[in-house]
Parts: sequence; structure tokens; C-alpha cells
Amino acid sequence: MIDRKVTTVIDPQKCIGCGLCVKVCPSDTISMQDDKAWVTGDRSLQCGHCVAVCPVDAVQVDAIDAQGLSFNSFNLKNHWLPPGDFDTAHLVQLMASRRSCRNYTDRAVDRSVLQDLIKVGTTAPSGTNCQNWTFTVLPDRAAVNEFRQRIGSFFTNLNRLAEKRLMRKALKMIGKPTLDNYYHDFYQSVKDGLKEWELYGRDRLFYGAPAVIVVATKPGGSCPREDAMLATQNMLLAAHSMGLGTCLIGFAVEAIKNDSTIQQFLTIPAEETVCSVIAIGYPDEEYQGLTGRKKVVIRYFEAGSNK
Repeated sequence: MIDRKVTTVIDPQKCIGCGLCVKVCPSDTISMQDDKAWVTGDRSLQCGHCVAVCPVDAVQVDAIDAQGLSFNSFNLKNHWLPPGDFDTAHLVQLMASRRSCRNYTDRAVDRSVLQDLIKVGTTAPSGTNCQNWTFTVLPDRAAVNEFRQRIGSFFTNLNRLAEKRLMRKALKMIGKPTLDNYYHDFYQSVKDGLKEWELYGRDRLFYGAPAVIVVATKPGGSCPREDAMLATQNMLLAAHSMGLGTCLIGFAVEAIKNDSTIQQFLTIPAEETVCSVIAIGYPDEEYQGLTGRKKVVIRYFEAGSNK
């Protein structure tokens, strides 16, 4: 169930009756009475619009973490940027400069920096402001290697199954082609990666990253997976701006999805769904320019066009 408890508090001595909080409230939690704003509704999105719009600091929402925008690695100006009040070209340059990093230095990432990244992640939009995301931090190479070992065991077993040709074909014939598709698309590269780790200690899963953040979501949200991925994107961009490299590790997500013991190992509750696994560290690679993306499909729907 989504938490809609009202924790909004308005100081009547400060309130000047401008009505701005009423205008922006999406849940009708606040209304105007006797030229003052009052909390009159029985449910709230806990979004903080009322706090952000108040010109005299008369509103607070107790459900909002007071330290949510307090960071260790940088200072944040407590000033709202209006639409258009930022250099779009600079923003796109940041987005296009972020690349998946597969070469890391041995330098550890301080826990305070990892916590800052998570806080940045939670500034992402969330469906009906559920914010049901959770973050599990593996803060050092030792923890990451234990995680990698669990994932490696999963794929070792999966490869053994994929080697059984008759099983693959039988499953495909009854409409379950997943194992056969895996064999053709990933089996050999996974086999090579497992062998390189065993023989040479080369990490082709996390690429030697010294830290990992697992982003999951609790049940009950309106669009929890999307929320988790939006938070993930915030973290990827923030990491680049902070001098860090990141890489999304889809193989780790797939392993957790299919082997519940890995999620138990990470002490992530069974009811949560893991949506992304982010390798994080200081990059040992440098690029000279920007590259584009594959050609995108763009469609316009005009009114009456499908009549």
C-alpha cells in the first residue's frame, strides 16, 4: 500500500496567505481558509511542492528527510533553477560524455561519496511519488569479489545446462526458447569470461570496479521499475560529474532474478525486485570526443490520422 499519510505542517504565524501552496498541491492536502493556508486534506503525496513554493518558509513536510539534500563531497546551492535557467548544451555534453567504464584504477571510492550518489539518485521523479527504491552498497573490492563469485557460480551452472543441445531444442519446441537464445548469444563469451577469471584473475563482470550499488524496489509502487531506473540514470550522470566511472551490469541483474540465493546473500528482502547493478570506481580510461547513438525511430501521431 502506498503511504499517503499527511505530514504537512503550516505555521500560521509565517503564512502570508499567498495561496501558492494550494495551487501546486497535487492531492488537495491544503486549502485556503480565512486568508491563510491550512492542512485540510486526509492524504498527501509528500512531494514537497508546498515547501519549495512557499516564499516565507511557512511549510514543512515531516516525511521528507531533512538531510536528503545535504552532501559530503560537494555543496549544493539551495536555490531552485527555473525552466530554461540552465545551459542545455552543457547538460547534453555531460550526458553524451558519460560512457560505460570497463577499466578502473585501484583507488577506493569513499563511502561518503557513494552515499552522495544515492542521494542524487533519489532526486529522480517517481510515479505518484512512491519512492519505493532501495540501495544496497558493496563498498570495497572484497565485497564485490564475493558478489562476483556468486554470480560466476550461477553462470557456470547455466552454461552446463546450455550445453545440453537436446534440452535446448526441446524447450524451444514447446515455446520456451530462452535457453537456446542464451546459448547462441552469450554462452561462449560467458565461458571465456569464467575461464579468464579462473586462470588469470581477470574480472570481465565488474571489470575490477572497487564498489557496486544494487538498486532495487519495494512492492506497492505505481511504476517501481521505472522509478528505480530513473534513479539509476541520475546516479550515472552524477558519478561522471564527480570524476567516477560507472557501468550497468545486466548479467548480475539476470543472475539475481534467476537465483534467489544471491539476493539473500546481499541481504535484500525477498519481496524487493532488483532493477540495476552499478559498477563504480575511478576510471582508468580517457576519451577525446563524443559519439552519437544508433539511428532512432521517431513517430508523430496527428489527430484523426488513424480514422
